[in-house]
Order: sequence, then structure tokens, then C-alpha cells
Amino acid sequence: MSDDNSPSNQGSSGKTWLGTIAQMFQGEPQSKKELVEVIEDAQHRELIDSDTQKMIQGVLGVSELKVRDIMIPRSQMITLNVDKPLAELLPLMVEASHSRFPVISEDKDHIEGILLAKDLLPLILKDHDELPPLTDHLRPAIVVPESKRLDTLLDEFRQKRYHMAIVVDEYGGVSGLVTIEDILEIIVGEIEDEHDEEEIEDIKQLAKHVYLVQALTPLDEFNEYFEIDFNTNEADTIGGIILHAFGHMPEKGETIEVSGFQFKIANSDNRRIGQLQITVPKKLEVEATS
Repeated sequence: MSDDNSPSNQGSSGKTWLGTIAQMFQGEPQSKKELVEVIEDAQHRELIDSDTQKMIQGVLGVSELKVRDIMIPRSQMITLNVDKPLAELLPLMVEASHSRFPVISEDKDHIEGILLAKDLLPLILKDHDELPPLTDHLRPAIVVPESKRLDTLLDEFRQKRYHMAIVVDEYGGVSGLVTIEDILEIIVGEIEDEHDEEEIEDIKQLAKHVYLVQALTPLDEFNEYFEIDFNTNEADTIGGIILHAFGHMPEKGETIEVSGFQFKIANSDNRRIGQLQITVPKKLEVEATS
């Protein structure tokens, strides 16, 4: 009886993409740049599809990043106060639509534990005259340093079966939080749900000299559209340029001027800039009307 899994019986269509990648790596790329080029070449030759290419590059990205690079900043953390009645906190939890909430006492530097929304379902379904205090349902908070590597943290998430960690700085103060979803989105792309907005065009003109631009608009496309020359070695998207200019994760409404362009954060979430409202510089206004 022949072995269906033997090399002699595996046609090109039967090879796994991992096997294909292993064969390509026999050329021994000497740098990450060369490795990325090998992966891109494999996609161009249809040895792997574009989704696989993006996932492999996402894995490479995770290996280089640290927790501080993707954490939800302290200012954007939605927390519950341990001293407040549970009934008073339920509207906030429903509005946030999160599955896990850090519970604090005095301030965000004093994390008492993590509350899982699913742990409250049995209580809500029962006819209780008064809901029990939060302390009866807290789970331990996992604490990690800002400098922790993402690939190491992902492995810990998997092995220890927790999904959220509190991030602290070198002085022990809480600087943010990170979830397993934050890491997975680097590998597989944004994980959308029914509440996410529909995709819109990258660049949309709102007024004569005002535009709404998706932060993930490729920098080459942005440069060509506005006849500008932002350095593509610094970032791949216009959002990356603006994030670097701010030096922190900006909130909705924050503005900054870069190369004469005025950028206003039109939409953002806990992890990334969503959309930018851009007012073009006077030089381009003159050219546009000439």
C-alpha cells in the first residue's frame, strides 16, 4: 500500500504552504529584508495567497515588537471602581461592550483585579434584590512590563489561558493594558465585528481644501494624491507618519501640523488612528485655484 503522505505522492497542489516556505528558505536569506522579499516573491508567483503572505509578515512583526508598541494607553482604559455598586456599573459595561474590565480602587495605579462580564450573567438572570459587590467576582490581574516582547506574551497568553494583562512602566505605575486580540490583529489583521464601520474610500474631499483620509492610506498613494514627499522609509501609511509626529496615541479631536498640512484626528479607537481630517497648506490652495 502506498503512503499518501510520502514525498513521491505529493504533487504541487498537495504541498502545504509551510512546506513551500521551507523550500524557499533553502536560499538562506541573510536579513529580514531579504526574507520579506522571498515571501513577497512567493505571493507574486502564487505559491502562497495574499492572506498567507500578510500573516507571515505579521508574525515577523510580532517578533520585533514590545508591549509598549501596541498597548491601550492608560488614559483610554475603561475601568470599574471597586467601591461602586454593581448595579451602577452595569450601564457603563453595556455601553463599552467589552468582555473584561480592570477593577480599581483609588486610581488606575491600584488594580484590584479583572472582572469578566460573563461571570455576571448568572447573577443578572436570577432574581436578586441586591447584586453582590465586585470583590466577590474578581479574577487576578496579570501584570507585565512595557518592555516585554509580544511573541513571549502571546505564548504566555496561550499557555496560561488569560486574555488581558495590565502594563506597568519601570517605576511600577500602570501605563496601559494589552489583550490577546491586540496581538492577534497584528498577525491576521483587524478583527471586525458587527459594530465596526463599513470601509470607506481612502481619500474623500469634504470641502474645497478639506479632506477625510483613512489613516491606513498607503503613503505612496497619499504622496501622489497631494503631490507631497513624506519619507516612505519612516512609515508605510499616513497614519504612521502622524503617530510618529504626535509621539503618543492621539485622541479624537487632537490636531498637529506636519509639513504645512493640518491633521486632525477624526476617528480613533484604543489601539490605532482611524481617520484624519486634513486641511491642505496655502501653497496647495493657491495651486488648486490657479
